[in-house]
Amino acid sequence: MTEQLALNPIAPFDVALTPPGSKSLTNRALPLAALAEGDSVLHRPLWADDTRHLLAALRALGVDVRGENGAEMIAIAGRGGRLPGGGGTGPIRLEVGNAGTAYRFLTAALAVGEGIYELDGIARMRQRPIGQLTGPLRQLGADITDLGRPGFPPLRITGRPLRGGRLELGPTLSSQFISALLLVGPLLRGGLELSFTGPLISRPYVEMTLAVMRSFGITAEAEADLKRIAVPEGRYLGRELSIEPDASNASYFLAAAAIIPGSRCRIEGLGRRSVQGDVGFAAVLERMGATVEMGDEHITVTGPDRLRGVEVDLNAMPDMAQTLAVVALFAQGPTTIRGVGNLRVKETDRLEALRCELGKLGAKVDIEGETLHIHPPQDNRTRPATIATYDDHRMAMSFTLAGLRSEGVVIADPGCVAKTFPDYFQYVARLSQGR
Repeated sequence: MTEQLALNPIAPFDVALTPPGSKSLTNRALPLAALAEGDSVLHRPLWADDTRHLLAALRALGVDVRGENGAEMIAIAGRGGRLPGGGGTGPIRLEVGNAGTAYRFLTAALAVGEGIYELDGIARMRQRPIGQLTGPLRQLGADITDLGRPGFPPLRITGRPLRGGRLELGPTLSSQFISALLLVGPLLRGGLELSFTGPLISRPYVEMTLAVMRSFGITAEAEADLKRIAVPEGRYLGRELSIEPDASNASYFLAAAAIIPGSRCRIEGLGRRSVQGDVGFAAVLERMGATVEMGDEHITVTGPDRLRGVEVDLNAMPDMAQTLAVVALFAQGPTTIRGVGNLRVKETDRLEALRCELGKLGAKVDIEGETLHIHPPQDNRTRPATIATYDDHRMAMSFTLAGLRSEGVVIADPGCVAKTFPDYFQYVARLSQGR
């Protein structure tokens, strides 16, 4: 893809789309399939940089993975509870780019593996903290060595059987630390019990993890408020699983319909039955004035003549913050987004990136702790600007929306969308074609 992409405003549209499979579901199903007893088949998985890094790591470990790039399904021969060690004298070296989910889930899975491993990523990954996962794993007996700055990648992990037990955890920067512990819980002697002294960040992602574990044969006992989760010792069992479309990626097209008056977008395959918390973004758009129809397996958003600003806590769906921030440019009145402090440790410091790039477009942006305040440009007239994307797929995808409504928006490094949605701009083109 070109180094920059100039966008043009589009006319009102009426489309039905089915985005590719969920990254979050694919990246949970892959390690569970590898750890299961028996074979698994994943239908409609996501093929993107993040999932390719995880697949490449599993293959490098010796897991039998069948399915080439873009295939409609992936078949995986389960290893019966422990990832292989390679049989050599030195460590197996694995590199997962900037795929945070892959790094965290692999860290836990390798800790109960059969070999010695070194796990690394790109420079940004080495800036993303991992201590809130490695600390609890060490409490369970894991042999993990920091190869650089304490509490950050890269890591050397010597796999071995681990004891289970009870862990008490405070608030974490990422729900993925909790999900990683849950995923290996059944493989620990005696299982695992987690209790929490504070609120869970991104709670729907923890609920998603528990749902995927159930689909592979392990049912955890969880209190209604998820203050305590008990995972029994047991075995994952291979199975067939269909991956839902990605709700996070669907949000961009629902948002496009909301900001372009008279537009309508129907997302197929997602609805009130979804296990993905980000389907809740449609309700935020409804609060802003969009018309929303939610079925069991579809979501439809129709854009109003005028949107209004909103105050919302996105702790449960922080990946929606950038999408909402761009929608806020075209709303009447300010928008306040609370509970998103963990955006600072994502692919980039997303709070600071939003402040800079929204400012280029004419918005006034204030950051107060974990809260983002956005005052749209006067009369919602944005200024022409080249948007820096910080090697962050969600910066590129969300700010593309501004270019569908306003003149003069250019996206730098549009190819970074390959991290989770390589075909994103082909889908965007379908909006202008009205189909």
